[in-house]
Amino acid sequence: MNMVCLDLEGVLVPEIWIAFSEAVGIPELRRTTRDEPDYDKLMNFRLDILKKNNLKLPDIQKVISGMSPLPGAIEFTNTLCEKTQLVILSDTFEQFAKPLMFKLSWPTLFCNTLTVAADGTVTGYRLRQQNGKREAVRAFKSMNMRIFAAGDSFNDLAMIREADSGCLFCAPEQIRKDCSDLKCVDTYEDLLNIINDFLS
Repeated sequence: MNMVCLDLEGVLVPEIWIAFSEAVGIPELRRTTRDEPDYDKLMNFRLDILKKNNLKLPDIQKVISGMSPLPGAIEFTNTLCEKTQLVILSDTFEQFAKPLMFKLSWPTLFCNTLTVAADGTVTGYRLRQQNGKREAVRAFKSMNMRIFAAGDSFNDLAMIREADSGCLFCAPEQIRKDCSDLKCVDTYEDLLNIINDFLS
């Protein structure tokens, strides 16, 4: 049995932290896993900025509620789900994802969780597990699933390499250079063609 595992932000929806950065006028929040391979370092950096600027979870959720999937993403996921199983493996948080999952017709999502105080202050985060994307692919393979994986960031590389097949999607130039052994495509049509070849 086949399964496709995709990253969420930068693949199906815009980067949430970039959108929030633009909404609140704090350029430092534009930093994402495309720029910083150390996820703990990145999240602690973000939490420190939120604290210094008295920004809380409802402030972020308000921005997310106005976001939409990337152009073509809804049609792509609909077509993909007619062909095979789709699971989203993301380092986003369940407190962020619901409005976007609704717009994508509720694909299965594995992600992380924020810890939030009663007043909405984001106090920390809990990973679903260490190296969650890679471990999810490894677990699916242990159930005799054939896995195709795609993503755009440093934190997707282990997932892609663990999968039976995979590629980068709209990855920044530095990741393309560092991972020249991985194919990179930039349109949903090309991604679907690669997945169709895997499924055939």
